[in-house]
Amino acid sequence: MASSFAPQTLSKDDVNYRMHFRMINEQQVEDITIQFFYKPHTITLLTCTVLSLMYFAFTRDDGDPDSNLWVGLILVISFFLVISVLAFPNGPFTRPHPAIWRIVFGLSVLYFLFLVLIIFLNWEQVKSLMYWLDPNLRYAKREADIMEYAVNCHVINWERILSHFDIFAFSHFWGWGMKALLIRSYGLCWTISITWELTELFFMHLLPNFAECWWDQVILDILLCNGGGIWLGMTVCRFLEMRTYHWASIKDIHSTTGKIKRAVLQFTPASWTYVRWFDPKSSLQRLMGVFLFMIIWQLTELNTFFLKHIFVFPACHALSWCRILFVGIITAPTVRQYYAYLTDTQCKRVGTQCWVFGAIAFLEALACIKFGQDLFSKTQILYVILWLVCLAFITFLCLYVMVWYAENYSSEEKGFSECDDVTFPESAESVAEFKGECEGRSGSSSFRKRRGSGNGHSVNGFKEKEK
Repeated sequence: MASSFAPQTLSKDDVNYRMHFRMINEQQVEDITIQFFYKPHTITLLTCTVLSLMYFAFTRDDGDPDSNLWVGLILVISFFLVISVLAFPNGPFTRPHPAIWRIVFGLSVLYFLFLVLIIFLNWEQVKSLMYWLDPNLRYAKREADIMEYAVNCHVINWERILSHFDIFAFSHFWGWGMKALLIRSYGLCWTISITWELTELFFMHLLPNFAECWWDQVILDILLCNGGGIWLGMTVCRFLEMRTYHWASIKDIHSTTGKIKRAVLQFTPASWTYVRWFDPKSSLQRLMGVFLFMIIWQLTELNTFFLKHIFVFPACHALSWCRILFVGIITAPTVRQYYAYLTDTQCKRVGTQCWVFGAIAFLEALACIKFGQDLFSKTQILYVILWLVCLAFITFLCLYVMVWYAENYSSEEKGFSECDDVTFPESAESVAEFKGECEGRSGSSSFRKRRGSGNGHSVNGFKEKEK
């Protein structure tokens, strides 16, 4: 009797779709120079894992219950990350090494599971867990209870202005530099910067530390810290966009200085993708996708302040800055995967890291709402509605300006970096032909600049002859 479950043959479109999604979700390393670091060492890893587990299990003193829990928790996380290196996808990046991005994805999964656990605890259990992690949190106080905000705003002098340039101002500036590197769009960066200041105004009735003097909010925050960080990040983007990506093997470099320089350059991008979030041919789906991107970005920023206010820990505590650093790291592959989903017509679903990031953002908000019911009971719904309306209006206005700019000026400023997998011409006769081909392909969502060709090209700081 023939089986009723006959295997189905995938169509060509299904095969292309799956391969395309795998390229986005699990980027493969090209031109491997040192084979040892990219070969599987599963047996060696298993042996080291078992031996280390035997060592910790039979040699340490298990008389201290707290120490047992700490060591057990650390080892569980460590072994889960080992499994992450073996089983999880690379993600959209390959530098400095795919294993690092697998570990990052593993940490995001652990944090997601931790948030799921937190949601099903009661307030007393959450406080006990926090006090077990750090007993000093018993004496922590909210910053809003011991500090005053937006007082004597009419008093403006150099001494007061300079007092605002502290470590938090530098973090603000540096953070926006990193955001610009991820988003790679002046329009979206400035939109997020301005809408965040509006977000602070609309949620000021819930979080007193959102109250700021007008000159602090407009001049110091938007223009200096945000604007300076955006300029720095976009300047680095332009440098990386114009760079020729042709990697020489470290084994082919004979000088010690050259080897060190090549090792440092391993922490720079392997290639650079020209980003265009919106163009005149974009659909309504992309418009709504960019608006959703803005909402989730603002929600993630809000979670930072609500978490430390509701769970009562200072901004300088490890729980605060470790979360900010961690979210910043997982944002990099998330933005890349979301951009591919939004602009690439062949990409039908978001990448795994993007999915986990979205789940983390909403679970953090859910935890804040559950354990901050007293705080959110004071919410003025009108302010929230006005916030959403203003965010939508400013976002659509920004996109309209970006479309207008693309229609009127982009064709004059297109660079060769917009073309993917091409050999850049060196002769003047072929420039016009190449430019026409490049402009003909400019409707595509993104293009990657990979490598140059020809004799005597500078290869990441090294001269390499054509072979």
